[in-house]
Amino acid sequence: MWRALVFIGLLCVAAFGAVWLADRPGTVLVTFGGYELQTSVAVAAVALVGIGLALAVLWAAVTALLRLPSRLTFASRARRRARGYQAVSRGMVAVGAGDPIAARRYAGEAERLLGREPLTLLLKAQAAQVSGNRAAAEAAFTQMMEEDETRVLGLRGLFVEARRRGDIPAAREYAAEAVRIAPAATWASDAILEARCAERDWRGALEAVERRASLGLVDKATARRHRAVLLAADALDRAEHDREGALRSAQDALRLAPTLIPAAALAGKLLSDRGDLRRAAKVVEAAWRSQPHPDLAEVYLNLRPGDSALDRLRRAETLLKLSQGAAEGRLAVARAALEAREFARARTALEPLLAERPTMRVCLLMSDLEQAEHGSTGRGREWLARATRAPRDPAWIADGIVADRWAPISPVTGRLDAFVWEAPPDVLVAPEIALSDDVTADLDDTPKPLPASTEAPSGALAEAAAAGEEPPPVPAEAAATGPATVGPAAVKPEPAKAEPPKAEPPKPEPPKPEPVVFPATPPDVPRPREEAGPARRSMFSIR
Repeated sequence: MWRALVFIGLLCVAAFGAVWLADRPGTVLVTFGGYELQTSVAVAAVALVGIGLALAVLWAAVTALLRLPSRLTFASRARRRARGYQAVSRGMVAVGAGDPIAARRYAGEAERLLGREPLTLLLKAQAAQVSGNRAAAEAAFTQMMEEDETRVLGLRGLFVEARRRGDIPAAREYAAEAVRIAPAATWASDAILEARCAERDWRGALEAVERRASLGLVDKATARRHRAVLLAADALDRAEHDREGALRSAQDALRLAPTLIPAAALAGKLLSDRGDLRRAAKVVEAAWRSQPHPDLAEVYLNLRPGDSALDRLRRAETLLKLSQGAAEGRLAVARAALEAREFARARTALEPLLAERPTMRVCLLMSDLEQAEHGSTGRGREWLARATRAPRDPAWIADGIVADRWAPISPVTGRLDAFVWEAPPDVLVAPEIALSDDVTADLDDTPKPLPASTEAPSGALAEAAAAGEEPPPVPAEAAATGPATVGPAAVKPEPAKAEPPKAEPPKPEPPKPEPVVFPATPPDVPRPREEAGPARRSMFSIR
């Protein structure tokens, strides 16, 4: 639009100039070398314009001829770079697809076309990694370190390769160098923090967390939580040789994260050991209100050494009130009541937990309660059997690892603050198995009957099978008329053969298959409502 307007304006100016020259008569006389050239002003003006245009065209042609070689070279280089970047693009796709042959081919082509470009070196290193050639990958990353713009990238590649071959000191050196060059590199900052935690240098890890927070690599809440975890870890390490320093670290951790269970439990224990029972109780109660935990219950129940079992029971009931009937509070009351031999109180505390599917700890407590109150090994074994299939209780979990004790870092990845208190998935819960196939099955389960037989085994045979003894011999008449019964070995007996008469023996008929009847109860499981024999040694225990 604007170009058209400018063109029209120029035409108007040219037309106006031509009209102006035509309206003013005059002549132009040029004398040169004995020649005279006379013409009008308008013709002279047109001639001058034509000569100017001709000179401009000539100059443009000469300039184009002079620049032609450089333009051809530039075009060739542009095509070469385009082909090189196309090779880089295809090589990256091959690396992502896991095609080492294509990745190496495109990496070589890109290096030939582009030279030592950053992307070329990166493709070369990644192609070597895909091919499993670690030496070539490290050589490419080392070449990247020679250029300022790719130095951090080269350090990261060397860091990854060092960790792959297990050279942890070299990996830490690369990370430290990267932090010095680029403090905001997240991977290097994470590696430094992980290294400090692995060395149990909690103070150095605190400095790393402070640096990460100042650079904005983590949000304020995460940085605050990490500080608390590191202070709790420092307190745990110093608890044996520097109890005062451990107490200060634990209290600092609680100021940053009041719900941090390990810090609260340690602070409560150290305060109680020092005789400051009131402060110890306040610390534990504050953490218990936010998250009831067995470690807190253990510290709270044993605040004052030498207390009687009834004193511990009263403190457990205080915890139950503070937790508003939480499961951990009921378990603490049940355990304390069991130690105080207040069996009715223990049953009352466990009743709400038995309404649904009880957890493993509940089943084990019920087993201890049955044995302590009634001396009933049979019912105790029944609860032990239920415990094998009960849902698991909450535990410390980090990256698939279930631990009894809290740790500041994951034992798998080294990640800080990885452990969480939650119930593990029920992947390890045993499936429901029929009693006739599992000696630890519930005594309340009814074994599934086998295909219908003509009549059930006699009481004597069933009792002998349940007691693990050999069944008494079966009379011939009974064997001829009734089904054969086998003992725990479940071996099918030979069918009883009737004595043939001395006269002409009839042709023997093929014997009919006789049903096999298993005992109603396995030999090592006590029968209900009967005194059990010596129980096998239990593999379960409650701490």
